[in-house]
Amino acid sequence: MDWDYLRYIHALATGGTFAKAGEILGVHQTTVLRRLDQMEEQMGIQFFERDREGLHLTPVGETAFREADRLASDMENLERQLIGQDTVPVGKVRLAATDVMVNALIGPLVSELLQAYPDIELEVLTDNDVLNLSHRDADLTLRPVNKPQATLEGDRIATIESAVYGSPDYCQRHPDMDLDNAPELNSWILPDESFSHLATGRWYRKSLKNTRSLVRCNSLQSMYSLARAGVGLAVLPCYLGDITTDLRRLTPPLEGEGVDLWLIVNNETRHMARVRLVMEFLGQRLLGLGPHIEGTA
Repeated sequence: MDWDYLRYIHALATGGTFAKAGEILGVHQTTVLRRLDQMEEQMGIQFFERDREGLHLTPVGETAFREADRLASDMENLERQLIGQDTVPVGKVRLAATDVMVNALIGPLVSELLQAYPDIELEVLTDNDVLNLSHRDADLTLRPVNKPQATLEGDRIATIESAVYGSPDYCQRHPDMDLDNAPELNSWILPDESFSHLATGRWYRKSLKNTRSLVRCNSLQSMYSLARAGVGLAVLPCYLGDITTDLRRLTPPLEGEGVDLWLIVNNETRHMARVRLVMEFLGQRLLGLGPHIEGTA
């Protein structure tokens, strides 16, 4: 027996007429009439007697209705159970971010997250180049971007500000450096072409056209490590440069070089309870780090 037949029997018995059954099922009454004729003919069974007052169940129809009513109740209970399970934060959540964001921003929050929700499994996907962070591969993506695609949903966290940093040793060896008028006379740790889309990449091209002493890196983590080692000066996000005493901030945040930080959610998984919970958890705590990210802490 076609399971769909029971839906029609249940609606016909509940509504009492073809018109009311059609309203329950969301179809035209002629469709209901056609389906009833079809199932009675195929099965050789009369489920309803028809008269001017409406439809009346036959003994066989009453048996079918009882089963249909039981199944309808079971389906409602199953739906409630599934919805209830989905409200429990259990399962894997995939988070994509750059290495430096994991180290300086996300890392300290993960322990707190897993202590609060031990049934969540967090999978962290990292890449040095933010352009390689795919929203399709992750449930959540922490990404610096001023204008997310219109099809993406997420929360703006703060503006990532950057400044010039150098180690105490480098500063001691270059006491007369003049970053306002002659920044190119210093040794610099520069990003390679993979950073050309970032605001800091534009600052380098504008301010350090004639510098000769330089090291190029393809990751902020490498720039951070080399700057701490005293190799040269580097423009770093304030949330990264300010976390260690091995670096000194030598300028205010560079004017006009900020980029927004967004926590973007995958449209296909955004309704899952565990994804919503992790997004809210990280979003609230990252908002609390706003002054740290914007270099005003």
